[in-house]
Amino acid sequence: MMRTQNQKEFTAYHQKYFRPSCLKALNVRFNDWKFYDPYYDKTYDQIQLPRELTKTPEDTLINYFSILREAATLGVRSCGSIGHGDLPFPIAYHFLSREYQEKLSYEKYVDSFAGIGHTSLLKLCRVPADEREIRFFYEIETIELREELMVEYFGYSYGFIQLEHEKDGFRISNVSKTREDFLCAPYHGWSHDGESVVDIKFGQWCKMIHHKYPTMKNGYTKNICFHGNDGADYCIVFFTLTNGTDVEIAQFRKVGDGSWDQVHIKPEEDCLPKKEDDHK
Repeated sequence: MMRTQNQKEFTAYHQKYFRPSCLKALNVRFNDWKFYDPYYDKTYDQIQLPRELTKTPEDTLINYFSILREAATLGVRSCGSIGHGDLPFPIAYHFLSREYQEKLSYEKYVDSFAGIGHTSLLKLCRVPADEREIRFFYEIETIELREELMVEYFGYSYGFIQLEHEKDGFRISNVSKTREDFLCAPYHGWSHDGESVVDIKFGQWCKMIHHKYPTMKNGYTKNICFHGNDGADYCIVFFTLTNGTDVEIAQFRKVGDGSWDQVHIKPEEDCLPKKEDDHK
């Protein structure tokens, strides 16, 4: 019986950390080549986006990633053309805000996609932010080429996107991107598991936890809540990545029957003793 239980736990562990995503892609708009007809032979500074592409934050991001879906910058490739080649880049660049374009030239923008031949948007969710901020979490799956070996592989990345409203619609004002690790993450440390993060950071470090509630999962969202020693309830929200890692998204606090208010507790700064060098 013990052996069977251990095998089940190992199987679940293996499926969680070493199997790629089977989620459906979200960026599946613009399957007709007619969409690209107005943009042939135009440079990026000659393009104007139709207003309907950016009328809401969600539309902006789904349309942006749909245009980039088959963008390819693979360099030398023996099998011929891939997807839409570099045609999508001048269009996609106009989804960036004017201020962001000033920081990121068109040439550097295109260079940031080097080696990528296909992009699937797996996860997209608006996350809590300050009143004036529009912030989304995203995760993508890319087919990439290691040119020196002519070997293709799947890569996974995640990050956060901020948007702002300009007169022509919502535009992307900042993007962060972090590559996912499929080996070190499952083999080392507790920081990749949401339950362990809460136990250690809010329990051992901050001494906040009186008792924990059962973890609540809904798709890739994981809510880990506990009753605090101060009498308030806390809920830490995580998103689970394709590699099984839980990424902390937001923290909430509620007193009695009151409403949930977002908080920003930093256990590393607030609860751990300061190093001697910090006082110099």
